Formats: sequence, structure tokens, C-alpha cells
Amino acid sequence: MRSTAVAVAGALAAVGGLHALWARSPWPCRSRAEFADLVVGTTPEHLPSPAACLGVAGLLGTGAYLVAARGGALPATGPRWLRTAGTAGVATVLLARGLAGPRLLTDRTPRFVRLDRHLYAPLCTALGTGAALVAARGR
Repeated sequence: MRSTAVAVAGALAAVGGLHALWARSPWPCRSRAEFADLVVGTTPEHLPSPAACLGVAGLLGTGAYLVAARGGALPATGPRWLRTAGTAGVATVLLARGLAGPRLLTDRTPRFVRLDRHLYAPLCTALGTGAALVAARGR
């Protein structure tokens, strides 16, 4: 279970780092327009604010800690039930995004929709499944 926790927590931390970076930069895209198209599926005028990006980064970092601590990969603090419930919450959100995203985000740009179906949604589903396993079987 520890290896699953490490993999899921590591991926969540990496994606959280990307969101923190996106508060200031469109990397790895060359422009805000390309970033808006590929990552958000909208126009540059409708990109999330830097504060929203940092908020998501914080939530992903918290989720990474919860999964890692529940899986025994990091020292646990606080009540066990909170880590269990938090990890189950992470799993629920990721599974909902992975399974419902391709059905709900159809009004986005065609490039985003294609990436969502082939990359973003499957990644969320895989991470959500891993988090659910850690929530159910972790320490």
C-alpha cells in the first residue's frame, strides 16, 4: 500500500506544483492563448486567476499529504479518522473529475476535449482509484 500512496501522492504533488507555476506562467505552453486552449479549454480572457491556481495547488498539496500519511509514506499527524476521511475525499473528487469530466466539459475547445478524454480524465481516474485503495487499506 505504501508504494501506491507514494505514487499517488507524488503525482498529486507534481500536479500541485504545476498549478502553482501556472499562477505566474503558461509553461510548458509558449503563450497564454495556447495554455488556455490546451490546459483549460477556453480563451485567455477566461483563464482562472492566479489566486485560483494557488488555491488548487494548495488543495493538491494537502491531498498529497493525506494520501502519503494514510499510506504510511509520511509521518501521520492528527486523528486517524481525519486522514481516512480526507483520503476518501481526495479519491471521490478525482474519480468524479475523471469519470464525469469528459461528459461535462464538452463545451471546451476541441484540443482540450481530446486531451481530456485521452490524458486528463484517465489520469484523474487512475489517481482517484489509487487514493481510494489507500483510503480503504492504509494505516
